[in-house]
Amino acid sequence: MADQQAQSVEDKRPTGVPVLRWEEPPEGPVLVLLDQTRLPSEEVELVCTDASALVEAIRSLAVRGAPVLGIAGAYGVALAAARGFDVDDAAVALAGARPTAVNLSVGVRRAQEAYHAALARGGDAGEAAAAALAAARRLHREDAEASVRMAEHGLALLDELLPGGGHRILTHCNTGSLVSGGEGTAFAVALAAHRQGRLRRLWVDETRPLLQGARLTAYEAARSGMAYTLLTDNAAGSLFASGDVDAVLIGADRIAADGSVANKVGSYPLAVLARYHHVPFIVVAPVTTVDLGTADGAAIEVEQRPGYEVTEVMAPQAQVAGPGGGMPVAPLGTQAYNPAFDVTPPELVTAIVTEVGAVSPVTAEGLAELCGKGRA
Repeated sequence: MADQQAQSVEDKRPTGVPVLRWEEPPEGPVLVLLDQTRLPSEEVELVCTDASALVEAIRSLAVRGAPVLGIAGAYGVALAAARGFDVDDAAVALAGARPTAVNLSVGVRRAQEAYHAALARGGDAGEAAAAALAAARRLHREDAEASVRMAEHGLALLDELLPGGGHRILTHCNTGSLVSGGEGTAFAVALAAHRQGRLRRLWVDETRPLLQGARLTAYEAARSGMAYTLLTDNAAGSLFASGDVDAVLIGADRIAADGSVANKVGSYPLAVLARYHHVPFIVVAPVTTVDLGTADGAAIEVEQRPGYEVTEVMAPQAQVAGPGGGMPVAPLGTQAYNPAFDVTPPELVTAIVTEVGAVSPVTAEGLAELCGKGRA
């Protein structure tokens, strides 16, 4: 069984908690992850000593969010190489840990290709491992830089669509520093607006069933000093109807070639509400999240999560616990439908914002042109 040790983290952290880092103690390299399943009540780190430990962390959502999954996947390949495991086997396991988030396989592939390129040049195993680590670190830096540029492009678009500032932004799931090498995707745009005094309110969907909005986005918003309000997912409709939402900003786990967007389940209903109420619906994601090899939304594989995430409430301290460790809220044996993501068609998306600019209206041609700029 792979080693996953938990250790406490100091309570006082700066805004923008490092979600993962590479360390090289005397006993060998490790990848250290902030365990997001324990937030916001406690900050605990997982120390992964091999790829199987990282796969377990990814599947359990200890580390999650498309951009950072790509970074983690790349570091996982480097970890396997540095510790002498089969790199290709590790790459297969890592890339398949969560099927919808395309960044995971992109990051794995980049480190794997760097490893094999070093071997092809005549390098030994140590040099190949160093090449994989360099590729992971490069991807980490690139994502941090992309976060800055996405925030700039996203805020410029908001100001164009909604002149005068005072933005009231609704977001879903979690898109801040916990999912990124930098300050995030959609959350980074809201944070930029906050810093410039142009954010009036950040509306935070709780994001059932695992409450990434309540546990993680609210955690990041509070640490950033933002004006934010938490709401249940099913309260969003009344919020739109009252005229209290100026824009919806979400991230993405995969964007198909036609502009269809796979994101945390609950995103599609928000897009429908936004269209009905004439509110901009904006997707913020790095170019690496765009998968031109996936033709449309129907071709996106949507991950199905365990039913107990729906039939139980997360409550590790509960005296009566079900298979997932939480308090049961449905009769024993209840079947649950629990897709991790849904897909929003391009006609409901006002704009897709990336680090190289935005595309609006969202078309296959416009998206391909934008990706060409990012990959030139």
